[in-house]
Amino acid sequence: MVSWNGNIAKITVPTPFAVGDVNVYLIKGETLTLIDAGVKTKEAWELFTFQLSQLGYIPEDIEQVVLTHHHPDHVGFLEWLSDDIWIYGHPYCVPWLEKDESFFASHDQFYYELFKEFGIEGDFQDSIKKWKSPLKYGAYRPITETIKERDTIPGLENWFVLETPGHAQSHLSFYRENDRTLIAGDHVLATISSNPLLEPPLKAEEERPRPQLQYNASLKKLLNYDIHLTYTGHGADVSKVHSLIERRIQRQHDRAMQVKAMLKEKPLSTFEICKKLFPAVYQKELGLTLSETTAQLDYLLSLGEINKSMDANGVAYFFAN
Repeated sequence: MVSWNGNIAKITVPTPFAVGDVNVYLIKGETLTLIDAGVKTKEAWELFTFQLSQLGYIPEDIEQVVLTHHHPDHVGFLEWLSDDIWIYGHPYCVPWLEKDESFFASHDQFYYELFKEFGIEGDFQDSIKKWKSPLKYGAYRPITETIKERDTIPGLENWFVLETPGHAQSHLSFYRENDRTLIAGDHVLATISSNPLLEPPLKAEEERPRPQLQYNASLKKLLNYDIHLTYTGHGADVSKVHSLIERRIQRQHDRAMQVKAMLKEKPLSTFEICKKLFPAVYQKELGLTLSETTAQLDYLLSLGEINKSMDANGVAYFFAN
């Protein structure tokens, strides 16, 4: 049975994704606040409303929603919540939730050019369509107000915003200093490492984000805060987040060094490396596996451990120094 921990209650609902269940959080205060908004499926909504009733509320009681990021499993209920609620999120959430046509046109072009550089074989358009298919579980609902680093949110007393990009370009975490509590979304998970997902820049003319480098910096940022308890977007709470962060950073470095060792044999394209790293799942999970592969390559390039060159067809090849 769902219950309160102080003024916070965790509500867990299923998703159709490999990551499994997603957590959303209800916070009692001056304003009844929901942190994240689940996934747009009938099963998730029914379980959400049932658990909400165990806490003594109905969906219409929720006054505002604060988003950790724009991914579909964190925004879906927005379409079914009251028209009167206030919605806060990072500026990068805006085009995704408003289904901005110009943004999605540049989004598709971004991936088309990347797939060409990666050396991907087959139909790019089909791959891009699959990449976007999870959006049907998201929502069409404009953000009311955007928030950024160190902002505070009316009615959410004592909490402030930490920008933690990496897993998503829109990712935010929320910290309450008086009891050293962090709501981390997908930035920190107890048993798995968050995938730094490849996403286009907010403006088409901007350089491609390097999500692994962002993610590492965002993890290290948390080491500057005294954190007693971390609420996560999926799975269990984390009580010793600093030691977990140090393990995550070391494991990522070790994985990258394995990629470097692979490149000592001969230069390889991103897609060739991806197939070697994820032979059983790269076709089914192309977005996740390409993101993970690119993450390690970006990291190695940042350290000067590898270099890349372009062939006559515009395909990038990587080689160890």
